[in-house]
Amino acid sequence: MGKDVIIALDFDSKEKTLAFLDRFTEEKPFVKIGMELYYAEGPAIVREIKARGHKIFLDLKLHDIPNTVRKSMAVLSGLDVDMTNLHAAGTKAMMEAALEGLTRPDGTRPLLIAVTQLTSTSQERMESDLLIEKPLDEVVLHYARCAAEAGLAGVVCSPLEAGKVHERCGADFVTVTPGVRFADGEVGDQVRVTTPAKAKEIGSDYIVVGRPVTQAEDPVAAYRRCVAEFVG
Repeated sequence: MGKDVIIALDFDSKEKTLAFLDRFTEEKPFVKIGMELYYAEGPAIVREIKARGHKIFLDLKLHDIPNTVRKSMAVLSGLDVDMTNLHAAGTKAMMEAALEGLTRPDGTRPLLIAVTQLTSTSQERMESDLLIEKPLDEVVLHYARCAAEAGLAGVVCSPLEAGKVHERCGADFVTVTPGVRFADGEVGDQVRVTTPAKAKEIGSDYIVVGRPVTQAEDPVAAYRRCVAEFVG
């Protein structure tokens, strides 16, 4: 599997998003449409960005009863995205239902991946807020194993955990890793972070990069730096 850099389009309007993408005159980066942009603009923005030639990770993190998730994924399957996700904490039954809903009549579907623990979650927060007292690494690996058993393509995890996920679930099990910052950049509200070069070394398949690119003085140069460090 080829490695790739995914830019998180963390904007609240179509105008800001397209103005940002217009800066890329040579590349067509893989992009992530998250809740902020999707809730602001709806499915139309997904179609417009796809029509421009970008691969899309639709990051809506579904988490509900299996039947609701199945029906919601069936709707999302009509959007021509390349990857979408849900929370592994929704249980195997929910993940299996999601896969069923996302699969089109012809058998095709986007890659479906599961969020293990958010990169803003620390051991302390997990214990105090979620009452999960197992070690964070163990929780992430257990969720990854459940996702694999449910038939999903991979997980969203911290880059620090990507190598261990591959060891547990196999080389072909996809790891999509946010929490990537340049060595000389700000960490922001992330807790479990690393650099593009280190993420490559550990074994991430895709890195998701937001603010270090979208808020850079020269976003195209920042994106190219990410690609150089991660893809090589």
